[in-house]
Amino acid sequence: MKLGVFIVLFGQQSFEEALDSAKNAGCLAVEIGTGAFPGTSHVNAQAIVNDDAAIERIREAVQSRGLTISALSCHGNPLHPDQAIAKSHHDDFVATVQLAEKLGVDTVITFSGCPGESVNSKYPSWVTCPWPPDFLTVLEWQWNEIAIPYWKEQSAFLRKHGVKVAIEAHPGFLVYNTETAVRLRREAGDNIGVNFDPSHLFWQGMDPIECVKVLGDSIYHVHAKDTKFDKRNTAINGVLDNKNYGEILERSWVFRTVGYGHDDEFWKDLISTLRLVGYDGTISIEHEDGLMSVNEGFTKAANFLNGLILREKVGEMWWA
Repeated sequence: MKLGVFIVLFGQQSFEEALDSAKNAGCLAVEIGTGAFPGTSHVNAQAIVNDDAAIERIREAVQSRGLTISALSCHGNPLHPDQAIAKSHHDDFVATVQLAEKLGVDTVITFSGCPGESVNSKYPSWVTCPWPPDFLTVLEWQWNEIAIPYWKEQSAFLRKHGVKVAIEAHPGFLVYNTETAVRLRREAGDNIGVNFDPSHLFWQGMDPIECVKVLGDSIYHVHAKDTKFDKRNTAINGVLDNKNYGEILERSWVFRTVGYGHDDEFWKDLISTLRLVGYDGTISIEHEDGLMSVNEGFTKAANFLNGLILREKVGEMWWA
């Protein structure tokens, strides 16, 4: 298991500077944004997928620093009811898969997507309850008519290129928890797995440790990001909170740097459980902490996790 970072957080730096920042903090792997919501601050998959020289420059920049690429990420909504947005995000995904194959990267990360409530929709519609019964009608249409056919097609495309997709379970999209992740994999293809991010699970009331046990070998990649609850705001308003993430004092929960929402006991247990189910990949730091600068949040996360991952390696050697 190795420490990595999602380098979109260094979007103000050049690609080479971002790689240096990762290496200097003790990271061994980088996750690179290639389009859709993460943007193309460092790599634009559509622009370079057929540019062998540009691809070689990326490979050389990473390898010369002793780093590896854990994944290419193009988190988007290819099921968006606005066909222009859906096509843009789908095209980013296609180019990212092709680029991953050329770089020898086996994992691409994105979201499952979320359609509207019908073919006439303008915006996505995320169903969160079963009543009134219209909601279940919408939900089954979204899955059976849109999501499953789309992801079956993408599963075949991925298989052709020797790449797998790690879907990040995220509220607002069809795959947002464990059972929806399992459903998509079961119905669309076993090369469709999970980018495991506990921060999105905490606030839904889920136990990430138990989720890991269920997801097992479908976990293809892991994000390290924490969540902190405000007990008073949660007691008053619950966890379905649509206030801006910047309104930290008013929100029920916010994203935090690892260790600032849950202590090292949780993170030790998470890393240990990941190893128990066979995951030996990258723990990729993602920074969305509104109380810390990028440098502070990333540095604290790297120091925190480096110690835990090192202890896991020592334990492995002892048992061996």
